[in-house]
Amino acid sequence: MFSSRFSSRVPRCPADAPRAVVRRLRVLALLAPMAALGACSGDTVRTLAVDAGYGPKTVAAPDFVRDSRGAEPDFMAVGVDAPKRPVRAKSAEDQRALEAELEGARGRNEARGRAAESAGRGTGKGTAPAKRAE
Repeated sequence: MFSSRFSSRVPRCPADAPRAVVRRLRVLALLAPMAALGACSGDTVRTLAVDAGYGPKTVAAPDFVRDSRGAEPDFMAVGVDAPKRPVRAKSAEDQRALEAELEGARGRNEARGRAAESAGRGTGKGTAPAKRAE
C-alpha cells in the first residue's frame, strides 16, 4: 500500500491513531502561541512584559537631560508629510541658463589653471636642488 519511507507516518493499528492525533495537537498547542507572539511587534511584547512585572522599570530622565532637550524634536515624525518648499523648481529655460553659467565658470577656471601652470614652468628653470649637508 505505502512504500517503506511512509510506513513510520501511518499508524500500525487503529489504537495508535488517537495517540498520533493527540501528539500533533500538543505540538500545535505549543507552536501556536509562539507564532502569535513572534508576529507581534517588539513594543507589544515589551509592554505586556512590563505590565506583568518582568520588564525593565521606567526611569524618569534626570533634570539636566530634560532641560537640554527642546519641546519639539529635531527630526520629522514618521507618517508626517514634509512641509512645502518655498522655492519652486526651475523651469527648463532657467535650467539651461544656469547650465550655461556653470559652463562659463568652468571655462574660466580651466583657463586660470593653464595660466598658472605655464607661469610655474618658467620659475623652476636654472635652479638646482640644494646640496645635501654632510
